[in-house]
Formats: sequence, C-alpha cells, structure tokens
Amino acid sequence: MIFTQLPPKNEFFQTVIYLLKTYDSFFIRGVMITLLLSIVGTIGGFLLSLVLTIIRMQKIDNRRDNLITKAIKKTSQGFTYVYITVFRGTPMIVQAMIFYYGLAPLRIPFWEPLLAGLIVVTLNTTAYIAEVIRSGINGIDKGQLEAARSLGFSFNQSMFRIVLPQAIKNSLPAIGNEFIVNLKDTAVLSVIGVVDLFKSTQQATSGNFRLVEGFFIAAIIYLMLTAITSRIVHYLEHRQSKTKVVVEHV
Repeated sequence: MIFTQLPPKNEFFQTVIYLLKTYDSFFIRGVMITLLLSIVGTIGGFLLSLVLTIIRMQKIDNRRDNLITKAIKKTSQGFTYVYITVFRGTPMIVQAMIFYYGLAPLRIPFWEPLLAGLIVVTLNTTAYIAEVIRSGINGIDKGQLEAARSLGFSFNQSMFRIVLPQAIKNSLPAIGNEFIVNLKDTAVLSVIGVVDLFKSTQQATSGNFRLVEGFFIAAIIYLMLTAITSRIVHYLEHRQSKTKVVVEHV
C-alpha cells in the first residue's frame, strides 16, 4: 500500500513509510552529505596528522642543530601540542560556530556551510588521528629507527620508509573507528546550516511535525552506516592479526 496522505499520529510505522516515500530525496541527499563529510574529513585528517606526527617526533640535536633550527623545532612542536590540545579539548559544535561565523564577516565568495564543515571535520580529525599514529609509533621498537639512522638514512627518510608504514598499519582499526565517530558527530554541523542527514531529517519533518518518525528513520540509517563500517574495521583487525600470526610462524 502506497500512502498518498499523511497517516494519523497513532499509526507510527505507516507514517515512517509515508515519510520514506514522500521525502526519499531528502534522506538520500542527507546520506550523501554525511558520507562526504566523513570520508573527506577522515582522509584529510589522516594526511594532515602525518605532518603533525613528523613535527612532533623531531629531535633537537644539540651538536648539529644551530640556534635557528632549534627555535623552529621547538616552535613547531609547541604549535602541534597546542593544536591537538585545543581540538581534542573542545566540542566540534563549538569549533564549527567559531570557524564559520568567525570568517563570515570577511565575505569570502565561496565561504559556505558545507566548505566550513569539511574544514572543521578535517581539522578536528587531524588532532585525534595524530594521537592514534603517535601511539602506533610508540609501539614500534626504537631500535628500528636507530638502525635506519646508522645505515645513513635521514630522520625523515627513516620515519617515512620504516617507522610510519608500520605505525599506520597498526593504527588502521583505530582510524576506522574515527571514521565511525565522524559519521555520527557530523550531525552537529547542522548548527551552521550544513544539510547532512540530521538537517535533512529536520527539513523533511518541519511541515508535518512527525519528528519521532522522521528521526527514527535517521537513526536506522545511521545504524546501517556505522554497522557496515564496523564490519569493515573488524575485517581489517582480523586480517591484521592473521598477518601477524603468519609472520611469526615464518
């Protein structure tokens, strides 16, 4: 049965079907924007976190580094510490409000809620993944870095060719979990006008006042997205542990 009119309030599931059929384009658009924010934010955050990690891992060599080099390293490390502390210590919703409305008076032509949302999610994710990768690096035997340096590799070469690949591999499940967090947390970006799944659901229910039914649909969609991603993360964890077992036997 296809519902062409809004069912009575006591018919919950009939109302759900009606909303799905009537406002399917709203929900599809919301899912696409939510996925865009999560994918771009996670990938962008991952790439930027590599830069932060390299900066944080730089060691000051009192014999080889001159005063300028030492100052640059100390300043850079201080910046990364403040950056990670601020973005991990404040809610994304507050960051979005400050970032979007703070730059709005500049009247930048392309400054729109979606662009601001992408940047905020990326910057926020960078802080969290940087900590994840740092933990992954700390789990690697320091002798590998020292061995690489003794073979003539520079610090950056040692990090990018030997240490980081292992740390990233060990951190993949945690990075996948960060993507799951982004799927849910991007809903807060509706406060600056980003039309994600949360905002699309609000739009779909604004005229009929069926908020419970509408957000029931949104909850099921969020659950499906996180469940699929969780399965992928679980697969990566299982594959990684299986690879470790094979290597140990070899």
